[in-house]
Amino acid sequence: MGIDWSKELSEQLDWHWTQHFRPKLDTLGDDEYFWEPAEDCWTIRPTETGKLMIDWAYPEPSPPPVTTIAWRLAHVIIGVFAMRTASHFDGPPVDYQTFPYAASAKEALEQLDDAYARWRDGVRGLTAEDLERPCGEAEGPYAEYPLATLVLHINREAIHHGAEILLLRDLHARRV
Repeated sequence: MGIDWSKELSEQLDWHWTQHFRPKLDTLGDDEYFWEPAEDCWTIRPTETGKLMIDWAYPEPSPPPVTTIAWRLAHVIIGVFAMRTASHFDGPPVDYQTFPYAASAKEALEQLDDAYARWRDGVRGLTAEDLERPCGEAEGPYAEYPLATLVLHINREAIHHGAEILLLRDLHARRV
C-alpha cells in the first residue's frame, strides 16, 4: 500500500488551518490588527505618499522588534504562501515592495484566505515524483532540497506564525 504524500502533507496543514487557526480569526477587528503591544513595533503603516508598506530592515536588528498582527499576517500571506505559490505553482508574482497591503483586518483575512487556498491547492496537485524533485533556484541555498522539504517547511511556518498571531489576540484581549 502506497502513501499519498501530497494528501498527507496538505491535510497536515489544512487540519490545523480549519480546526484551530483560521476560525479563531473570524472576529479579528482593526484595533487588534494594528495593535502595537510594545514600543517600536514593526507593522504595516502609510508611507509619505500614503501607500501602506511593511516595516523591515536588513540586516534585521538584534533582538528583532515585536511585530503586530498586521505585520505577521502580511508575512504569512506574502513570504510564506504567495511567493512560494508564484515560484512553484504558477501563481501571480508577488513581493514585499509592491504588495497591496491590507488597510483593515477584513481585507487582510481575504488576502490570507486567497493565498492559503492557492498554496493548499498547489500542494494537493503534486505527484510523488513532484515531491522528490529539487525545489529549484527560487529557494536559493535550498535549491537542491526536495519539494517535499519545502512543503514541510511551509507547514511549520504557517503553524508557527499562526500560533504567534493567536497569542497576540490573547494578549490584546487581556491587556491592562
